[in-house]
Order: sequence, then C-alpha cells, then structure tokens
Amino acid sequence: MKTLLNPFKQALADKRPQIGLWLGLADAYSAEICAGAGFDWLLVDGEHSPNDLRSILGQLQAIAPYASHPIARIPVGAGHVGTTLVKQYLDLGVQTLLVPMVDTPEQAADLVRAMRYPPQGIRGVAGARASGWGRNPAYVHEANAQVCLLVQAETGLSLRNLDAIAATEGVDGVFIGPADLSASMGHPGNPGHPDVQAAIADGIARIVRAGKAAGILTPDEAQARRYLELGATFVAVGLDTNLLARTTTALAARFKSSVSLGPASQTY
Repeated sequence: MKTLLNPFKQALADKRPQIGLWLGLADAYSAEICAGAGFDWLLVDGEHSPNDLRSILGQLQAIAPYASHPIARIPVGAGHVGTTLVKQYLDLGVQTLLVPMVDTPEQAADLVRAMRYPPQGIRGVAGARASGWGRNPAYVHEANAQVCLLVQAETGLSLRNLDAIAATEGVDGVFIGPADLSASMGHPGNPGHPDVQAAIADGIARIVRAGKAAGILTPDEAQARRYLELGATFVAVGLDTNLLARTTTALAARFKSSVSLGPASQTY
C-alpha cells in the first residue's frame, strides 16, 4: 500500500486552473453523481451543510473511484477549530482541507502545524483510514508532503492581513468567500457590489503575487471566467443545492405559470 499523491496540490503548484463544484446535499448518492461529471475537485461542505464525520466518509468513498479530488471544509472558523477536527478529517483520508474565517497569519500558521505530524507539526498519530488502518507504515513519513491547506479570507480583517496570510509557509491556497466578505464590508447579500468586486480582484492579485493559489466560488459563469482571467487557480462554478433548486423550480414553472424562478442562491 502506498501513500496517495495529492494531484490537486500539484496542480496548484503548477498553476493549472482547477474547476470545482460545491457539494451541500450531504449525501453519498448525489456526491457520486457529481463525481462522474468531470470536475477537477469537489468540495464536501461541513460548515453550511448537515454533514458529520460519517456522512463525509460516505462521500469520500463514493468519490474515490472517480478522478475528481475531494476537498472537505471543516465546520468552524480558524479561531475556534483547535486541532481535533483537523486531525479527524485527515484521519478519514481527506488530503485537502478548506478552513473558514482565517483572519490572521497566526491562525494560518496554527492550522499548518495542526495538519502535519511532528516534528513539523502537532498532528496525532493513529492507524486510521488515511494510513490504510496502519497497513501503510510509510504514511506517517509521507503524509506531510501530500496534505494541502486552503484558508478562507472572508472578512475585512483577513483582507488587511492577506499578504501575511498568503506568505505563511504551508498555506497552499487562499479562498476568498464573497458572501461573508460582502457582509463584512456592509453589503450583505450583495457580493456583486462594485466595492466587493474590487476587493476580490485586489485580493486575487495579492494572493498570486505571494506565489499562492487563489480560489473562489460563483454560480455565475461570466463571473467565474473573469476570476480565472484575474488569476484565480481553483474556482468552484456551481453548487449541487443551487443546481437542484434552480432546475426543479424552472421545470415546475414551465408547467405551472404561478411558480416563478427566483434568483440564484449565493452560499459560500
């Protein structure tokens, strides 16, 4: 048994654009459908979806036969996460983590240590699923090189600290969260506000200038292409919940004129 290489981490290092999809349905059956679609990565959301460790495990198992790389977002922000959830997610076999609400370089550095075995970090050692239940003795020596840390910048404070956060050794990418960022800037529910979009464009440029990968999510195709043109490397271009909601609403509307198609939901 060999330690799996992390193709997503390598793609970020090579600056190859990675197109992803957000998974919020918290179900292995739907995750497998999405895994067969051809996305480079799939985000299993533990923050804004009803996921727990077992449901995340089920989705990892459903995605495993496919080429899409599974990423998991832990449910709490950097100031509250500690090390327990990071350890448990990694032990499940998640190689790439997305952590919300990272506001300072100190928080980013703490997360880097939490994801790595000693002496580089403080991750606890166990014969869990990630190591083939102990059948891969090399895992403890090789895992540090394969884990990938993505931190979310989604507040005014995080933008003020963005250069230092992006410069933190061990941070592989910085994901800008438009919904929370717009709320932090006084424009809740309006990530398309010119001030928010200007902050996003500036943020992407600063992340790229630091030599790190910039990421973002938007269900708007034109906007997603713009972010890629600005230099974003990993871009989620849709959400399973949004796709299901909009498609079912549109289908019903075609047969029942009283049903109207509402605006696209924006959950980040």
